[in-house]
Amino acid sequence: MKTIAIIPARYASTRFPGKPLADLGGKPVVEWVYRGVSEIELVDEVCVATDDERIAAAVKQFGGNCVMTRTDHKSGTERCGEVVEKMKSEGKMFDIVLNVQGDEPFVNKEQITTLLAAFNDNKTEIATLAKRITSTEELTSPNNVKVITDEYNIALYFSRTPIPYVRDCSIEQWVDKHYYLKHIGIYAYLSNVLKNLVELETTPLEESEKLEQLRWLEHGYVIKVIETECENIGIDTLEDLEAARLRLKA
Repeated sequence: MKTIAIIPARYASTRFPGKPLADLGGKPVVEWVYRGVSEIELVDEVCVATDDERIAAAVKQFGGNCVMTRTDHKSGTERCGEVVEKMKSEGKMFDIVLNVQGDEPFVNKEQITTLLAAFNDNKTEIATLAKRITSTEELTSPNNVKVITDEYNIALYFSRTPIPYVRDCSIEQWVDKHYYLKHIGIYAYLSNVLKNLVELETTPLEESEKLEQLRWLEHGYVIKVIETECENIGIDTLEDLEAARLRLKA
């Protein structure tokens, strides 16, 4: 199946404006993402999706492909949807759309390859990644989205709150009593499913948790969760950027 990787990249960010253009080892963060995804054999085409001319100029400067999108998108998924429709109007058709955020400089080839392999099962509509949580600090942080699945690794719910609740012991013991998973926000969708996702109405659970994937669950879509042992470093704050710079030096 033919796959396009789309890298949504926004300049506006409450915690770290302009983070896709932040310098990391002499390159903007978005360039690290682009080059990392481009090295994956299963990906046929890569492009950055942005509504900011500064990001578009940076992408063009390092020789990357960029598509300008509308400014009113509320999520990376919506931005990906616009790009796919633009590509379709130009005669470019793709079976699978990979959504990798523009603030994830250390894209892991093994992660993406495993994620895309989920579509070998023709029942897969949407796939995403998760990693085991091993500390109480990681479990209780609302910045870490938790996911619970059924026996077939299908998502039941995503939450910023630790789920499930473990009775009869303190929260410090929970990671020893239950196998918790942290959601890693890289998605892959069937192209025709993506088209439907961006047309869905918002839902109460999504509004409450501020998690777009809950909209999909509430509307009855199935999300396959693939477990990975690889940790990602997303650049959401200046502290994250410093951590990424230290990782480069290691």
